[in-house]
Amino acid sequence: MREPAGNTAIIPGRPGPIVRSNMFVRAVLAAVTALVSSSLVPITPAVAAPFSLAAPLAAPLAAPLSAPLSKVAPLSLAAPGDAGVRWSVQPSSAKGPDGRDFIIRRASPGERITDYVGITNLTAEPQAFSVYGTDAFTTDDGSFALLAAANQPTDIGSWIGLGAKQYTVPANTRLDVPFSITVPDNATPGDHAGGVIASIAEEQVDANGQKVLVDRRIAARVYLTIAGAATPQIKIDTVRLEYSQSTNPANGGDMTVTYLVRNTGNLRLNGVGSVRVNGPFGWELARTDAMEIPELLPGGSVTVTEKITGVQPTVRLAAEVSVVPASFDQQLPAVSRGTGVWAWPWALVCLLGAAVLYLFFRLARRRIRARRSDAI
Repeated sequence: MREPAGNTAIIPGRPGPIVRSNMFVRAVLAAVTALVSSSLVPITPAVAAPFSLAAPLAAPLAAPLSAPLSKVAPLSLAAPGDAGVRWSVQPSSAKGPDGRDFIIRRASPGERITDYVGITNLTAEPQAFSVYGTDAFTTDDGSFALLAAANQPTDIGSWIGLGAKQYTVPANTRLDVPFSITVPDNATPGDHAGGVIASIAEEQVDANGQKVLVDRRIAARVYLTIAGAATPQIKIDTVRLEYSQSTNPANGGDMTVTYLVRNTGNLRLNGVGSVRVNGPFGWELARTDAMEIPELLPGGSVTVTEKITGVQPTVRLAAEVSVVPASFDQQLPAVSRGTGVWAWPWALVCLLGAAVLYLFFRLARRRIRARRSDAI
């Protein structure tokens, strides 16, 4: 029978893994503690708050470009500024929105394809929008994001062409804007991600009373798969362990496992990861439930940190991280990587030391008595 042993850091918006440890080890350590620390006052450690890889997600109205894929609504609305301007951008067609969440297309090198984005002006005045394409990337916390306006795209964003740089949309009206994607002859196979952005630059006053130009952007995501050899692959780059024992030996200690997952293939991938903690001879001490790995674009990476409480020290602890990657049409083989950390069971060491000293003392006394008897 096993009992819950702690909690773990999770990516915001995803269920946390359940960690379980070996109860037999806990019972042994409790017995040892009773023998050698009867004069100690047990100290119960406070329960550690779950670690977090990133701050909680902003509301969709505030940051539609950086929210994770699974959390983004198909229709993104801009937060009102000083002028109360609101608008939306979504995949569309020549006849209006077609129900797509994102623009997902396939093409071959040298091919030219066309599509549409619908820009809806939700205000009572006509609005002029700057419309352009740009590249996407994976942020450090695993979120989908687009390049800043000042950065020039070098991938799919540079392949996107529009009929004009600005479009004026009448009040309370949607305009379906056509755009093209011209794939270079030397385009690399696999997934390329970007977005078509509609932005408004507004003059606002900052906290110091200075006038600043604020560029507010809303985008429709664009995923393009170029025909050719597909090489889906995920790699665990590093695994780091930290172990800290509790003041009360019966409570074990806290282990923090940090690992970096990198998409080294040419297809966007997600997956699930888990951690197993072993003692000597492969003795399992703790295991986490599966944790969702967010979508990683090719070349993207995310650092995952999990904190496991109640892990008993067994001289040497080993953590094995396993990640099962998945593309959007197939399951892929799991990848794993492990490392170890020293964790001395000081209560047991003290008990053994006391036993050795006691035996040495008894043996010395016995020899002294024997010598005295021989002298008499």
